[in-house]
Amino acid sequence: MNKIIILFIFQLCVFHICMSQHHEHEGIPCGTDEMHQHLFENYPQYNDGIIRATERLKTFTENYKQQPNNRDGNPYIIPVVFHVIHNYGPENISDAQIFDAVEQVNIQMRKRNADTSEIVDAFKSIAADTEIEIRLAQIDPDGNCTNGITRSVSGTTMIGDHSVKDVIQWPPDKYLNIYVCNQAASLAGHALLPGAADTIPQWDGIVMQHSYVGTIGTSQPFRRTVVTHEIGHYLNLQHIWGGNNVPNFFYLPVAQASNCDHDDEVEDTPLTIGWQSCNLNGTSCGSLDNVQNYMDYAYCALMFTEGQKERMHACLNSPVANRNNLWTPENLAATGTDGQPGVLCQARIFADKQVVCVGETVTFSDISYNGITTRNWTISGGNITSSSDSTFQTSFSETGFYSVTLEVSDGTDNLSVTLEDYIQVIPDKGFLPGFPETFEYAPSFEERWIVENLDNINNWEITDLGYESNHSLMIDNFDLVTGSGFGFYSVPMDVSDLSEFLLTFDVAYARKSNNSSDILRIEVSTDCGETWSVRRNLSSSALSSVDQFEENEPFFPSSEADWKKIEVSTIGSNFLTDNLMIRFYFQSGGGNNLFIDNILMGHPNELNVNSSISLDNLKFYPNPANELLRIEGLNELDKASYLTIFDVTGRKVQQLNLSKESQQIEISLSNIEQGIYNVVLTTEKGNNYASKILIQR
Repeated sequence: MNKIIILFIFQLCVFHICMSQHHEHEGIPCGTDEMHQHLFENYPQYNDGIIRATERLKTFTENYKQQPNNRDGNPYIIPVVFHVIHNYGPENISDAQIFDAVEQVNIQMRKRNADTSEIVDAFKSIAADTEIEIRLAQIDPDGNCTNGITRSVSGTTMIGDHSVKDVIQWPPDKYLNIYVCNQAASLAGHALLPGAADTIPQWDGIVMQHSYVGTIGTSQPFRRTVVTHEIGHYLNLQHIWGGNNVPNFFYLPVAQASNCDHDDEVEDTPLTIGWQSCNLNGTSCGSLDNVQNYMDYAYCALMFTEGQKERMHACLNSPVANRNNLWTPENLAATGTDGQPGVLCQARIFADKQVVCVGETVTFSDISYNGITTRNWTISGGNITSSSDSTFQTSFSETGFYSVTLEVSDGTDNLSVTLEDYIQVIPDKGFLPGFPETFEYAPSFEERWIVENLDNINNWEITDLGYESNHSLMIDNFDLVTGSGFGFYSVPMDVSDLSEFLLTFDVAYARKSNNSSDILRIEVSTDCGETWSVRRNLSSSALSSVDQFEENEPFFPSSEADWKKIEVSTIGSNFLTDNLMIRFYFQSGGGNNLFIDNILMGHPNELNVNSSISLDNLKFYPNPANELLRIEGLNELDKASYLTIFDVTGRKVQQLNLSKESQQIEISLSNIEQGIYNVVLTTEKGNNYASKILIQR
């Protein structure tokens, strides 16, 4: 086959690969030309070096093919580290998903996938066991014990270009660096080929969108070959039709008739235009196409060829990009991938849930490393109080916070870890709604609401600004990276007696410009947060409470005019259960700060809260109270009908009918325990006036 020198900066690949030719798939178009063009124009200093390195590797490959290269069944081992670059979103995938991805790569590289029986007969004889495997590093560059997975918090995860490699990179001559991100430059993944990696070593590695890593967690089985495809590029394989997706170089879009004039520099892969569907009878350039090749864009990849194997082996023996150092005995020993027993260095615990309802099952896993031979779990309050299994399940019968201890041993050394208050168990049946959440007392808020990802430095927090109050809940959004998500949700509520349900809250928010795309989602769950149903999406324009844009300074409400009320009336009767949960989920989109106050939930007739009378007119005192509570200013209201006192769980503890002519009232608190309470005055017109009090003795 005719050969041509392909010039390149790096390979960016987008594709979905299905388990069979019959699988229905969705596709992501290859829309990265602008990014490539930008890099090409802005880094011209690298072009000559890339050309020279590519030519050196081409010459080395041709010479290598002339030499006997019998590995005697000993595979090339490539030490790998997965860098999870996250912002507390779904991209922060589990260790288990990464372990699965490594297993899938090795199955495919070693031709151990059961479905190789489905390879088209014409190509079965050249389907190769590449004799290449990847292993997670067990020793980091500083000589410390590791499990081959790092986790770094960075907004670059929402972009997933080469900037993620500035966050962390282990020496690329010793490790294959794979980055897991929320986005991968709008692609499934992208990798540097050796010629570019030799010239720009700080960009060496592979970037993957998290939902294309392995088969479990955020990924799916038919995406299992994406990492393998990218490793093919890392080891100098081009797409099966040739080219490298770089504008102004020999960029060959898939499925173009002119692709028959080029090839991938592998002799046993037929000329092809490239496929995006699994047409096993395709003959796009006059002969049968190898549509099932891992380096095509088709959706039924099952094989590498013997020629591709040889080309990858040549790359692994070449000094270009130092691929020849990865698998040396010295480097395998230095990275802990030489097959020797690992060194016990950390006891670690993983639970599939940390907030659960009473009776709900929690799965605990031992993710300690390395070389664990025995273990012992101790669970405070669980239905299983101890276990020696690597994975087990338990449930909790009472609400509260529970600690977990794990002791592990490798037969010589012992380690242990205790996570205090690791599991929070909330009621499986809820409190009664109706009273307002004004965020005036933090412990009360913490009893009824759960903020997700508390270790995130940017998150929902109570602030000293409120609407007709001193506090509200705020998300500091001015500098957040687009796409970052933050949620808080209620513990279950019992709304089973209601025929209708209304949620209202006050909001203060400003856009930076018309391009602000922030979204606040109101979601509900009736299965203790296992699944959430979106009941309303509030765009930045719907949230905006001020007319002007706040582009250059963080927004803070300075008057009542900066607030607006929002109602959510789309929570239908099918959600009116005894365990309804409400979730506020904010996704940043380039806008400004957001404030939420005065959340009210209940029957519409009970939520007509009049905000025209301030607490200066209607006085509840003393506060804190002891045995007696006085309320003055009733003459400012329409006639008060009755008064209700709720505890922090929403339980009604006292209700009094009021005289029509009451100007002020005194209420005995002697039969009520000390704590935080909500006092609600209800008038003849159905208006409610509420205040939070502290009973203290």
